[in-house]
Amino acid sequence: MTIKFGTDGWRAVISENFTFHNLRLVAQAIADFVREEESQNPSVVIGFDTRFLSDRYAAEVARVMAANQIQSWLARADTPTPAVSYAIVNKQATAGVMITASHNAPRYNGVKLKASYGGSATKSHNKRVEQHLERNLRTGRGPNMMDLQEALRANLIQKFDPSWAYYEHISKLIDLDVISGGELRVVADGMYGAGRGVIGEVLARGRTKVHNIRHEMNPGFGGIHPEPIARHLGMLMSTIQAGHWDVGLATDGDADRIGAVDARGSFVDPHRIFALVLRYLLEARGWRGKVVRTVSTTRMVDRIAARHNLPVIETPVGFNHIADLMLAGGVLMGGEESGGISIQGHIPEGDGVLMGLLILEVMAAAHAPLHELVEDLLHEFGPAEYRRTDMKLTRPVAKEEMVDLLVNAAPAQIDGVAIESIQTTDGVKYYLDDGSWLLIRPSGTEPVLRVYAEAPTPGRVKSLLNFGEEVAQKA
Repeated sequence: MTIKFGTDGWRAVISENFTFHNLRLVAQAIADFVREEESQNPSVVIGFDTRFLSDRYAAEVARVMAANQIQSWLARADTPTPAVSYAIVNKQATAGVMITASHNAPRYNGVKLKASYGGSATKSHNKRVEQHLERNLRTGRGPNMMDLQEALRANLIQKFDPSWAYYEHISKLIDLDVISGGELRVVADGMYGAGRGVIGEVLARGRTKVHNIRHEMNPGFGGIHPEPIARHLGMLMSTIQAGHWDVGLATDGDADRIGAVDARGSFVDPHRIFALVLRYLLEARGWRGKVVRTVSTTRMVDRIAARHNLPVIETPVGFNHIADLMLAGGVLMGGEESGGISIQGHIPEGDGVLMGLLILEVMAAAHAPLHELVEDLLHEFGPAEYRRTDMKLTRPVAKEEMVDLLVNAAPAQIDGVAIESIQTTDGVKYYLDDGSWLLIRPSGTEPVLRVYAEAPTPGRVKSLLNFGEEVAQKA
């Protein structure tokens, strides 16, 4: 049996590798890690999303913690990952465990390990958990377990609602009065995930009209991946157009990612959300600081930062890399193309709810519809068209071997445009001298090869993707 922690924890197919038995083994390894971190009065916050058996899995983790004399704060109901992460800081807990496979297909579930600072555990944290797991398997040491009711009576497990402290916190990061004054009509698409109904709850006292869709409990997510990208948001787009709503906001399975739809029913991707909010924080709030983006994120962010003489730091894919820099201090905003974005003053965690609320603030403050704001952004800092394609892998790809091949076989130009430089921070990224770029990298959570491209026109994006797919097939 092989259990490996990827970009953000461990994910596997339910009933194949993600079983109660394997989860208990992982939970015991986490308990060993937690007791190493804090030998006196260790505690863990445990949350879960809406997936099949997530609540049961969370309870099993709590039972293992209790048997190891670790206090658990166990969420009463499905809760967004950012709310669980904030609760770690609010409760001054040693660590956190979120049962979720985030945006992955319904057949997956997973474990996200969170550190005491309310963000993803570091690579070294995850490695230590893996080492405990390997040692336990080698020595035949099984998980310690305590009866759930016994643990509740002993107060080793305490059920709680992480939402209200989280709502209070993010309400300090947005201007609720500005949003209320905009009197916006919003469709909130929970995608059947843990963010269902959350945006409406935060805005309940204002004059924003919020209509919830896909907010019922549905562990199968209606047969889609709960990822807020265009191909999964047909219902949100049609709802917007049918009801003449101002904007649609969609959060993924555990609500740490965001996607949007404008009043015309057009998808607004996280690149544009990141850029719009960054420009707003700089120009309207006068914020300063470093800007952090992953290797697969739009270079519009670079152009906005350059205008304000701010540094931009590029990281590998995965919000944990952004979190490291946020913890070091001085970061104004950090984000990735998948929709995980955060700002200063918040925990170092991607937060789809917070970003959705900030988009509403940007719209309300400008007294302008989202499509006009996007058009103005592209006029000033674009043009920038973006697409990503995922290629299913039939065999494992050795990342180092792929990188070597793509670097050594790099042409002097792509589609008549010269390659300016090649970067290998995460996969292989070709920078072209017209400002466009092409990135090829294996996913850290799924058996797929991702090919990304950004260019001034859709035609150039298509050409870059076609080239990338051809090259990737040879890797």
